[in-house]
Amino acid sequence: MDVKDLSGLSLEELTEKEKQLRQELFNFRFQLGIGRLENPMQVRSTKRDIARLKTVRRQLELLQTQADPSVGK
Repeated sequence: MDVKDLSGLSLEELTEKEKQLRQELFNFRFQLGIGRLENPMQVRSTKRDIARLKTVRRQLELLQTQADPSVGK
């Protein structure tokens, strides 16, 4: 997942994408626990994707707050 792809999404879409990634991470961790995960690097990759998504979402929130200071109060 690329930051350029994420920056084009709205806050609602980012939230939905985060839910999907968290579910995927849960599934990967479950598979890792029972020894059925073929590529353990998928856990690391998914965690990093979630972090990227949260960073982009926070940037959008800060931009909206700067545009309209009354929103943050």
